[in-house]
Amino acid sequence: MAAPIAEHASHPPTKSRLYLIVLAAIAAGALLGWIAPSTGEAMKPLGDTFIRIVKMLIAPIIFCTVATGIASAGDLRKVGRVGLKALVYFEVMTTVALLIGLGVVHLLRPGAGIHAQVETLDAGAVTQVTHGREAQGIVDHLVNVIPESFVGAFVEGEILQVLFVAVLTGLALASLGRRGRGATLALEHAARALFKMIGLVMLLAPIGAFGAMAYTVGHFGLGSLGNLVTLMIGFYATALLFVLIGLGAVCAMCGVSIFALLRFLKEELLIVLGTSSSETVLPRLMDKLEHLGCAPAIVRLVIPTGYSFNLDGTSIYLTMAAIFVAQALDVPLSLGDELALLGVLLLTSKGAAAVTGGGFVTLAATLQTTHAIPVAGLSLLLGIDRFMSEARALTNMIGNSVATIVVARWEGSFDRARAADVLAGRKHHANPPAPDAH
Repeated sequence: MAAPIAEHASHPPTKSRLYLIVLAAIAAGALLGWIAPSTGEAMKPLGDTFIRIVKMLIAPIIFCTVATGIASAGDLRKVGRVGLKALVYFEVMTTVALLIGLGVVHLLRPGAGIHAQVETLDAGAVTQVTHGREAQGIVDHLVNVIPESFVGAFVEGEILQVLFVAVLTGLALASLGRRGRGATLALEHAARALFKMIGLVMLLAPIGAFGAMAYTVGHFGLGSLGNLVTLMIGFYATALLFVLIGLGAVCAMCGVSIFALLRFLKEELLIVLGTSSSETVLPRLMDKLEHLGCAPAIVRLVIPTGYSFNLDGTSIYLTMAAIFVAQALDVPLSLGDELALLGVLLLTSKGAAAVTGGGFVTLAATLQTTHAIPVAGLSLLLGIDRFMSEARALTNMIGNSVATIVVARWEGSFDRARAADVLAGRKHHANPPAPDAH
């Protein structure tokens, strides 16, 4: 098996203090946005620039890691087995997340009593946020997985399309055997260069987090939450319970403490908190999970795929936000309407962008498809969506970390002894796992 790619990722020299720097940047950004809102809003380019730089590198990183992961596995049956297990786990957990969100929003009823009128809502604001994305039927959604050209997937930055191209490339290289080894090595070298670039970009993480948080607080203001506080608190509480109880139970079955895992990933969690995007830590996350004891081939397949198919936080948000809008507009939904909404969300939640605002765009596209709830009602969420995106991104990241551990454990490719040492602080990242240690 080829040497792990992610372990060659370059980290900032301040890695041991990065989480403190990012935390300070988040606090400073929030303070600036609160004290001087106009100045805070002016910091928006800092956060946007950081996320754009990361997004620029994500598509080629996913392509290289997935393609080389499949090509280097040697046994295509194993690749198929790992992929099937991952997809089964993803579907189960995202369905559970959707159902939990549906149950909580019915229990809390945060939209009841608002009595908003569709005619008075700003539908144009929703269109501006979603960039006018047209509704897609189920068939169109599936067809859209296939890019119009090989490079089209990278130009558009659609993760599902990049995954499609990467899987085809990996399968082709694997079928060539030794003749495809040269191309596989070239992709591995390209991946190392990309990880090096990400390492350099991470030096800007505190600046990006500062700019994003300053803009969020400055533009929307803490007072803009109004009667939407119940929804936001309910969502945060639901996401937290899902992580601690749901994912915690799954971790326990793998012999890992969810609290120890969260401590281990504290730097990545703070970067995601500041930028509202789980994509910003994808290479670092892969690096850490390999160090934790997950086989590199498993990490390379599960993490990139999970970024499209395993968005637990987004799934919770989608059902809670959709039913909230229906409650606020006094739109009665029958059991059939809710089942239809759930069915569409089971599909559209796969491929929801893991970047800021991706969940909002996916929700708009879903409501356009079902027609049961007016899309204009999403304007009620504009003031708090950015605040809720942090919880979405954090839950998505943690969910994918747990998914990787589960699949590795399922495959017998998880080193529990190493994980115990790493989580207890007895084995530091300076000693990466050997290529075939798993």
